[in-house]
Amino acid sequence: MRTLISTAFVSLDGVVEAPGGEPGYRNSGWTFKEVDFLPEAFEIKGREQQESTAVLMGRTSYEAFSPVWPDMEEFARYKTMPKYVVSTTLTDDDLVTNWGETTILRSLDEVAALKQTEGGPITVHGSATLNHGLSDAGLIDRYHLLVFPLLLGNGKRLFSTTDKDTQKLELVEHDVYSNGLQKQVFDVIR
Repeated sequence: MRTLISTAFVSLDGVVEAPGGEPGYRNSGWTFKEVDFLPEAFEIKGREQQESTAVLMGRTSYEAFSPVWPDMEEFARYKTMPKYVVSTTLTDDDLVTNWGETTILRSLDEVAALKQTEGGPITVHGSATLNHGLSDAGLIDRYHLLVFPLLLGNGKRLFSTTDKDTQKLELVEHDVYSNGLQKQVFDVIR
């Protein structure tokens, strides 16, 4: 079974929305304008590209990333790996043509089936709503979090607020950097 990894930039109060500067959000761009950049704090992002064998995202994140990531040198490896977009509304005609193989999945059941295929880790980027569904369905195996020392208040949250049984996590890797960032890698305990 393939490992499904949710990776996120997250504020201390759990906000994941608009970290890169997407327009229309009050605190947009908080990852780089509010905290000093330290390359060592982002080492895990490069490692994710090397270890991932596929990318999974929701429609909104796909529509945000697909016009930008294909031409970005720092995301070159993602261009060559399979991408899966979970959407009930996206069509093949909506997919960009310069970002390699992309498959539309219509349900979380199709994500569960993808996890049963041969291959290595699948990394989920962005996709707050998709993360909620994946977590609630018990499909996430690991979290890669870069926690920023910020309280942003309003915004999309990484974690679902569904009333459900406690989900235990095991901290398997962590670090704290001089700019206040914390790397936290958790395995989901089943």
